[in-house]
Amino acid sequence: MSNTSAKIITGSDESIDLSSLLSGFSLENVDEHCVILPGFIDVHVHFREPGFSYKETIETGSKAAAHGGYTSVLTMPNLNPVPDSVEHLKEQLDIIKKDAVINVLPYGAITVGEKGEELADLDGMAKDVIAFSDDGRGVQEEEMMRQAMIKAKSLGKMIVAHCEVNSLLKGGYIHDGVYAKEHGHRGICSASEYEQIARDVRLSKETGCAYHVCHISTKESVDIIRKAKAEGVNVTCETAPHYLILDENDLQEHGYWKMNPPLRSKEDKEALIQGILDGTIDCIATDHAPHSEEEKSRGLEKSPFGIVGIEYAFPLLYTHLVKKGIITLEKLIDLLVKNPSKRFNIPVNGFSIWNLDEEVEITKESMLSKGKATPFLNTKVYGKNVATYYGGKKVW
Repeated sequence: MSNTSAKIITGSDESIDLSSLLSGFSLENVDEHCVILPGFIDVHVHFREPGFSYKETIETGSKAAAHGGYTSVLTMPNLNPVPDSVEHLKEQLDIIKKDAVINVLPYGAITVGEKGEELADLDGMAKDVIAFSDDGRGVQEEEMMRQAMIKAKSLGKMIVAHCEVNSLLKGGYIHDGVYAKEHGHRGICSASEYEQIARDVRLSKETGCAYHVCHISTKESVDIIRKAKAEGVNVTCETAPHYLILDENDLQEHGYWKMNPPLRSKEDKEALIQGILDGTIDCIATDHAPHSEEEKSRGLEKSPFGIVGIEYAFPLLYTHLVKKGIITLEKLIDLLVKNPSKRFNIPVNGFSIWNLDEEVEITKESMLSKGKATPFLNTKVYGKNVATYYGGKKVW
């Protein structure tokens, strides 16, 4: 690597080695105020292709990821066709090979069509998927999840679960809290999330299957996972930036504030931060979920669930967690790189250069994603991405 006065930050220990990735790059012109960070890993994104390319494509999603400093992303399987067989998965793999500018690793579905009725072809897909998930839906039947865990364990794969008890949803679309009651909205109770997590933790302990929980949002979820880890259960989890920065008191009536799980109470947010601090929460993933502008313009009740997040996740977390002294920058790198790399066995395969002193505004015009829906729109954050490198090339 050429000499540079920019600081290289690789997390809380020396487990990430950027020397080989940086060798050969001319970095003399990198501003001394910049930092060089390992390429982030997002274990939960929706790139919508095949099936919903009007929302996002592998090309636009991966370019948006590079803009955000990410060099590896894991794509969820709620697509058309659902990647539940070798044939269906191949459609997605072919697009990734052709259009991705970073490392895009797909999940295979747990069940056929994500309908929860019969196991997908886990054997056939195992060599080409990072893990198995029915994200967007919880697997409702206990025996189906047990069989999925038994099969996944035999294949050396992890089960990654969106946890949601359908019978408890009752048509809700925001958190069942103060805002819902005051504004006449139907709420989603916290139990719909944590009851299924409790079931799956028990099944993970029973089967020995490695288990990862998607986008936790409640204080009870944190408690369940903390206790499970203390008991030696092979479980990890993620939360998303919006659950650490916002809560139901910040809600507005626009569809840009609607996601699943919803923004919970202030107490839930505080419990999630504590879970970050004590290591209960392993990763921060964006759950980048783009929709068309028309779809997200229908208000809280009628808009689809999902917001975008991958382009400004790091600046948001740096501004609201690091600059406020809640966590260190090294801890944030652990959450965005080291921990997901270790859990999902993904090598760190790129780096990005950031000016952390520069303030940027989150605008629709600045986004490369087709989706623009975020509750952070038109807010200012610290951290400008100067460049992202992957595979020996500058990708942003």
